[in-house]
Amino acid sequence: MALDEATIAFLTAMAESGGKPISEMTPDEARGLGGLLRDMYGPGPQVASVTDSPVPTPDGGIVGTRILAVENPRGVLVYYHGGGWVIGALDEFDTLGRHLATRTNCTVVLVDYRLAPEHRYPTAADDAWTVLQWVESRRAELAGTDAPLIVAGDSAGGNLGAIVAQKARDAGGPAIALQVLVYPVTDCDLDNASYRDPANQLMVSRDAMIWFWDHYATPEERRNPDASPLRAADLSGLPPAVVLTAEHDPLRDEGEAYAEQLRAAGVKVESRRFLGQMHGFFTMVNVLPGQTDGMDYVVEHVERVL
Repeated sequence: MALDEATIAFLTAMAESGGKPISEMTPDEARGLGGLLRDMYGPGPQVASVTDSPVPTPDGGIVGTRILAVENPRGVLVYYHGGGWVIGALDEFDTLGRHLATRTNCTVVLVDYRLAPEHRYPTAADDAWTVLQWVESRRAELAGTDAPLIVAGDSAGGNLGAIVAQKARDAGGPAIALQVLVYPVTDCDLDNASYRDPANQLMVSRDAMIWFWDHYATPEERRNPDASPLRAADLSGLPPAVVLTAEHDPLRDEGEAYAEQLRAAGVKVESRRFLGQMHGFFTMVNVLPGQTDGMDYVVEHVERVL
């Protein structure tokens, strides 16, 4: 199936505006892309309150969080943004977070983990785990003591969501009701079929993923489960998962492989490949119609655990 018309129009407009591919940019140049996209999304719906709360880390650093609160929340959803561990900021995911909060009636905690190459592996994974523990210690005030805790993320954020779910299992908590993994990075194999498919070399290409990985982790480090969660020796006992993949995405095969490995390990998994979509579609609120389909799918499955 070909890309849908809206995606083709978006990519055409981006190409006509000029610019270099991500793989030819510096990290600072690539970080400027997020601001351009943020302006396209527009403001999200109103929520009850917005609080930016810094979270101290064991190594003396700081992780930013943005708490998007709703009236009478039914759960807490911790969201890790995408961006290849190199790009992404709270303001760029604020609109998405507001939609998640109002659609699910959950308190949403957006996580601004420290970025590579200034902070290489395993900083992002460690920061993701630090924030999850911090949220757990405040679950009562965020939504209620018995409120379900959900972890979610897209791309590199999906990678972090899968990793903290494994860490929580191994540590005996916190109890996670659901992991929502949107076209997640689950492995460091850059030569599988979806990586090599010419139809998948779009906004995020194989070259871009090589660039992201090179800034984040060494070839040896990438094989560790807290970088490539698909390589964990045991996936049993993990929380139920919802896995979204895009048809035209280098990350498609590894996301679907993770879903299948979870199923094989006895984990309850719901998964869907979104036809005609490219990597990044889920965050493009008010830009790509496919985003609405992805959001509806996530909300449907979050509702089931609430």
